[in-house]
Order: sequence, then C-alpha cells, then structure tokens
Amino acid sequence: MNIINFIKNPRDIIIILAEKNILKISDKRLLKILYKNRIGKKLDLKNPNTFNEKLQWLKLYDRNPDYTKMVDKYEAKKYISNLIGEEYIIPTLGVYNNFDEIDFDKLPNEFVMKCTHDSGGNIICKDKTKLDFKVVREKIERCLKRNYYNVGREWPYKNVKPRIIVEKYMEDKAQEELKDYKFMSFNGKVKCSFVCSDRYGEDGLKVDFYDLEWNKMPFQRHYPNSKENIQKPKNYELMIQLAEKLSNGIPFVRVDFYEINGKVYFGELTFFPGSGFEEFTPEKYDRILGDMLELPKKKREEK
Repeated sequence: MNIINFIKNPRDIIIILAEKNILKISDKRLLKILYKNRIGKKLDLKNPNTFNEKLQWLKLYDRNPDYTKMVDKYEAKKYISNLIGEEYIIPTLGVYNNFDEIDFDKLPNEFVMKCTHDSGGNIICKDKTKLDFKVVREKIERCLKRNYYNVGREWPYKNVKPRIIVEKYMEDKAQEELKDYKFMSFNGKVKCSFVCSDRYGEDGLKVDFYDLEWNKMPFQRHYPNSKENIQKPKNYELMIQLAEKLSNGIPFVRVDFYEINGKVYFGELTFFPGSGFEEFTPEKYDRILGDMLELPKKKREEK
C-alpha cells in the first residue's frame, strides 16, 4: 500500500502498528477500528446483536483462563484426551522450542509441522528428501516471533508458549485432500456446521454451511460456496456428540474434526472464527447466527 492510500485510510496505519506491537492501544479501541475496517460498520458493544459483534464482545469479556491451553496446539491434545479419549488425537511426533532442536533424521518421510501458538503456518511434508529446509526454517522462525493476539485481539493466544509441534501426516486414500468438519457450538449445543474444501485448489478455499440434517444453508461467510456435492460424513452424529461434550459450559466455540479412513480425529478449538471479521452474504445471516449466541448474563453489560 502506498503513502497516498495510508493518508486516505489512517486506520490502516493504526492496525499495522498494533499488529507489530509498536503502537500500544486498548483491545476495545483496536477492535472498534478493525471492525469498521473489515465489516464496514460501527461496532456496537453495548447491544451486540450479530454473530460478528458478539464474537468481539466475547474477546473482551469472556476471559476463561482455560481457553489459553485449549487453543495451544500441543496442550489442547492433553485437554481433549482427558475429555473424550486419546483415540481421537492425531499422534504427536515431537515438540520443540526452536528449529535447531528438531532432528529431522528421526522424523518419518511424511509429517506436518506447525507452531503451537499460531494460525495458518502449517508445513505439510510428503517427501522429506524434497523438503527445502531453508524455506521451512524461515517460515517457522517467522511464525515463532509472531504473537497471534496482536492481529485481532484474540486474547487466548496472548500467553501461549511459542513452540513447534510435529505431527503424523494423516491421509485418506479415498479423498484427495482432508476435509475439515467444523461444528458451531452455542452454549454446549451444536446448531450448525461447515466444511472447508479445495483449500489448495486453483480457485482457493470453499466453505459450505449445513444444518443438523445436513441441508446446505443458503449463505456464504467470506468464502464462496463449493460447487461440489459434499457428502455427509459417516460419523456426523458422533462428531456432534463429541463437539457438545467439549463445548459444555462455553458461550461459543467451534470444534473441528477430520474423518480419516472411517475414524474421527480432533482438529482444533476456535473461539473466534475469522476473528469475527468475516462478512455474511446475505447479510441477514450474521444476525441469524447472532441470535443463536446467548452472551453470559452476569457479564452482559459493557465494561
């Protein structure tokens, strides 16, 4: 972005400086700036009605300390294992404080590498002999230095210890890529789900929402719908049961699973999908999903 655009959009300067932790700004003020910048509307924290507004409210006022370990990609596995069992956990091959600790000779030919405190920094290795270690190191070390909290004030990430986790590469021979099944749970009850597909395709990620009867819901959230006829996963009802067990007592959380060779595996827990800055088309569905989310009554007033 050139200097003229910065002058025309001073909010962009504030956002960039806040992300780099150069500018000290309160969470509330930055969220209002981000919301206006991304959604194009003023953020109402006194009377939040839409799904996106309520996610911003939860960032500020629903600060359960357990959320920090629940978003930590390593600690979450232990937390989930205690609740639903180790059989739903993708095996961990190693956890490291820095890149130099990794002994690649001891890793299998295929694996997945990511940072425990970050989002979107996955390294998928299908052939270790072809891995560009310089590129991987640069990406991982860049992610280790990043505090994801600064980006959208998703406070559970603020105090997650930055580490590197390496997991077993999971593959389903019946499908070209694994699909994410993401369950939207409101106060411990799943109300709908969505599927991420074509993540690495030429046209980019597709997202499709489904109701509990696996009827496709008629809206988009930021990403286009898929033209594919996505089949209901065989373990759909089991995933719902597990999601509701994991989300018990939580105002809102998204619980992710994979179905691999007929078995269910836990993906991650996400408290603020899209950081609460992804638009709905038609827009009315922002309010429809917002009506599903009941904010904690004892904290209902803006602080």
